[in-house]
Amino acid sequence: MTSGGHDVLADLSLDELYRELTRDGLARRLFALAREEDLGPDSVDVTAWATLDGDQGASAALRAREGGIAAGLACLPELAAVFAQGEAPVEIETRCADGDRIEPGQTLAMLTGSTRAVVRLERTMLNVISRLSGVATRTGEFAACIPPDTHARLYDTRKTTPGWRALEKYAVRCGGGRTHRLGLYDAVLVKDNHLASAPLDALGERLTQSLRRSRAASELRFVEVEVDSLEQLEVVLGIEPGLIDVVMLDNFSIERLERGVAMRDALAAGVALEASGGVTLETIAPIARTGVERISVGSLTHHAVSLDLGLDIEPGR
Repeated sequence: MTSGGHDVLADLSLDELYRELTRDGLARRLFALAREEDLGPDSVDVTAWATLDGDQGASAALRAREGGIAAGLACLPELAAVFAQGEAPVEIETRCADGDRIEPGQTLAMLTGSTRAVVRLERTMLNVISRLSGVATRTGEFAACIPPDTHARLYDTRKTTPGWRALEKYAVRCGGGRTHRLGLYDAVLVKDNHLASAPLDALGERLTQSLRRSRAASELRFVEVEVDSLEQLEVVLGIEPGLIDVVMLDNFSIERLERGVAMRDALAAGVALEASGGVTLETIAPIARTGVERISVGSLTHHAVSLDLGLDIEPGR
């Protein structure tokens, strides 16, 4: 959602989104850090060095050991390149795509290269793909609970693993969710701590001045304001049109969400409403039926369980 009300990132294909989210190089730095923590300061796998011939080749299958949604396969070429350490990187042939539903025993990718290089890459690759597939799978469970006859869309939050944000937000998209703000730099989200000192009768004027300043200072994906009462919502919906794209209704009951939607429809029909706070698989459907356009769920990332994957070296090579 930009200041004009359009969600630009939602228009990107998964390939385009991955490139957009990783173009700053943070994902590659994460992979380099993972290599350093696994191989140490001397960049050596002491077990592989002692047991494997440097000229020995291997073919290995990345397989699912449980069902879910694949995510992170787009990472594999760069991850393999980071772990190559000046050698030829492991070659990777994907057998499915990010966002695909996978079944136990299904092959996600085939890896070929020196056996030393394959086993050196193995654990970090499994950690990355398992984690991201777990996020995608949990997201898919939530997305499937949103009634198709509603306008609600599922969004992630900044409750991500430090250093993993771009990858975890990509995984949310693989599971059928959408991307909220990437950080503190690309969108405005005025929360309760920003407004703690503003009494209700001064809230409208303070917000108006602050948001005018924000829009003039930088290009923003969207401007959002959080409220925790219907009284605040009425004030926020009454400020200058065009300053606010989204209002977040924090920890509202179903009844208050319904009243909030009715108030928005009467006062500022162009403003989207986002429900947030304690959303579960059991509550997301009734929340969607209230008429909100967005539902943000922190547990898509911070409660996700890694999907069980394994790497099996094929015999006979």
